Amino acid sequence: MSPSLPPFRLYSPQTGPVPLVPIRLGDGVEIWCKLEFLNPSGSTKDRIASFILAKAWRDGSVQRGSMVVEASSGSTSIAMAMVCAQLGLRFTAVMPEGVSDERLLIIRSFGGDVVFSAAEEGILGALRVAEELAGRSGAFFPRQFENPDNVSAHRLRTAREIVVSIPGGTPDAVVSGVGTGGTLVGLYHGFRDHGCRTLPVVARPVSTTATFRDVECSSFSARIPGVVEGMSRLFRPDELEGLVEIEVDDGTALDCTRQLIRRGFPVGPSSGLNYAAAQKAAASLDAEARVVTVFPDRMERYFSTELFGAVRSR
Repeated sequence: MSPSLPPFRLYSPQTGPVPLVPIRLGDGVEIWCKLEFLNPSGSTKDRIASFILAKAWRDGSVQRGSMVVEASSGSTSIAMAMVCAQLGLRFTAVMPEGVSDERLLIIRSFGGDVVFSAAEEGILGALRVAEELAGRSGAFFPRQFENPDNVSAHRLRTAREIVVSIPGGTPDAVVSGVGTGGTLVGLYHGFRDHGCRTLPVVARPVSTTATFRDVECSSFSARIPGVVEGMSRLFRPDELEGLVEIEVDDGTALDCTRQLIRRGFPVGPSSGLNYAAAQKAAASLDAEARVVTVFPDRMERYFSTELFGAVRSR
């Protein structure tokens, strides 16, 4: 039998959920925003990291001292590094060359190692290297882009937190960008589990310029990390009834992110994307509709990116 898990508790309805707050910017409508940047390592990926690794611990796939390898150039690697530190596991992140120094420093501070893959191969190259490394070393490979527990973490936990927090208990629409797809798919199915007929909405960033490119970005946009085209095996559009896709100019998404930061919400670019898309979604719905989105991560991991260019030049 595996030893008891060391103390590790993510926010939950029992211990106090991550807040869900109504936010209105300028003349826009009120959007209900789940402040996922308040999770322990600063992102919603803490949920999948703790869910997947705790399950692996319970079924004996990992034990103290085991190696975990994951391909992620951003928040998932940071979250995995944190949870591995708490469980006494060794962690190696496989990341494309060129990721921001902030992300590397956070992972290494938690005791994780970083292996680089070729920048031009993007996350696909990182996945290939991670699979090879895990195969050679016998490491546990979470496979975030295809692991159904990614969806389950949000279906069983995040969705319930929102349903018990939102007035009326019924989200009318849920808006999110798609990287692994776990957040949008999990929330959609979780809301349906609770009897809510919630409209699923995909937020897509659209490039207008390419002055900065993050290695975590896709062909949709060169400026909004975390939204990755065609990578997810969890996101199946035909399984999301009424699915709507909303495009947001990536410059608008960054401006929205800066507005949120000035309002006191220390978020990254995907939060601005989600909020801007949620505003567009709300405009097509009834005036009383409750539209929900998530703020996936914190701003500190983007200090060296375009988002903070004007601040750095002061």
